[in-house]
Amino acid sequence: MKTKYYLILLSFCSLSISAQKDNSKDHFAMQKMIQDNFAFAEKQYQYLEKATPSDSMPRTFENNRNVNSDVYWWCSGFYPGTLLYIYEYTKKPLILDEAKKRLAILDTVKYFTKNHDLGFMMFCSFGNAYRLTKNEEYKKVILQSSKSLATRYRPDAKVIQSWEVTDGGLRQKGFVGPVIIDNMMNLEMLEWASHNSADKSFANIAETHANTTIKNHFRPDYSSYHVLDYDLNTGEVKKKVTAQGYADSSAWSRGQGWALYGYTMMYRFTKNPVYLKQAQGVAKFILNNPNLPSDKVPYWDFDAPITPSTLRDVSAASVYASALLELGQYTSGKEKQNYVDVAKTILKSLSSPKYRAQLGTNGGYLLMHSVGSIPHKSEVDTPLTYADYYFLEALLRYKKWYL
Repeated sequence: MKTKYYLILLSFCSLSISAQKDNSKDHFAMQKMIQDNFAFAEKQYQYLEKATPSDSMPRTFENNRNVNSDVYWWCSGFYPGTLLYIYEYTKKPLILDEAKKRLAILDTVKYFTKNHDLGFMMFCSFGNAYRLTKNEEYKKVILQSSKSLATRYRPDAKVIQSWEVTDGGLRQKGFVGPVIIDNMMNLEMLEWASHNSADKSFANIAETHANTTIKNHFRPDYSSYHVLDYDLNTGEVKKKVTAQGYADSSAWSRGQGWALYGYTMMYRFTKNPVYLKQAQGVAKFILNNPNLPSDKVPYWDFDAPITPSTLRDVSAASVYASALLELGQYTSGKEKQNYVDVAKTILKSLSSPKYRAQLGTNGGYLLMHSVGSIPHKSEVDTPLTYADYYFLEALLRYKKWYL
């Protein structure tokens, strides 16, 4: 009998040692992958820097040429933000110098009030700059940017209005108070501003908007509409449509990522279990969707007809990976493991030649095959700044939390 128990114990110990070796092997592989990606990013972004005039920001690489933007384009904060992530890993002063140059031309955007994208523009840039340098001037920029974003809050409707309707196209379609799911991402700056100042109104606005969005933006399966139009006097929802998805009723892939990331982030600041439940619901929709490919890089819309030519959206995958890694911090057991495993699969996929560019190609961007807006025929199957940004953010998060 003793011999029998001894053999069972020996077998259990052997399995444990084998599992530890497998974990150690995977641990080393992830370390190597992260190191390789940041070494590549450091070199590749030198090409992007040379292709971007000093008074502009990179936007994409399309038709074999670099396309740049002014600082008021909604993606203007991602390039300096990505440089700051590269600096965070490499500690190379020249990278920080380039980021500071771009921050200097972005500074005036802190007074911009014409759309909801101040969080993307100013917190992905100045937020990371302040986190890494503790320069008080950067904090002042974030607080002023939060004041500017707060001007878009519509108290009667309990939302932050995303777009102006002075645009002819929106007016012709009858919009009065458009709010898009992307707006969840800009709440991070407002929450941070309240947590780092005496002004709690920013957090109140963020949480009210998040609550209204839960009430109106989601279907029973936790998928999100893209655009809602509100009566700004009554809060009544006038229409639920899409701008960048396959159909009004479809689940646009990047929009689901904005929702997943946004509610995970809101839970980080508030510890409100309602936000955690919402994030878990969105994650379940994404991860259990039968149209999610095995490499976890989604098609551009979960409801788009799938053919050999249906495009993937790498930018959505990058957002998923970063959000899932954070969601894993607030969960446990099999649920946590599932989130982390899917994020790892995404990171491995995006690090492969199928999605990651060769050095010196792709206009200097890291990742290929993102989709901006198919309905607008804009940035279709191109690199995008935010795909690179959330990819590197996810790699840093994995290194910090799971290695």
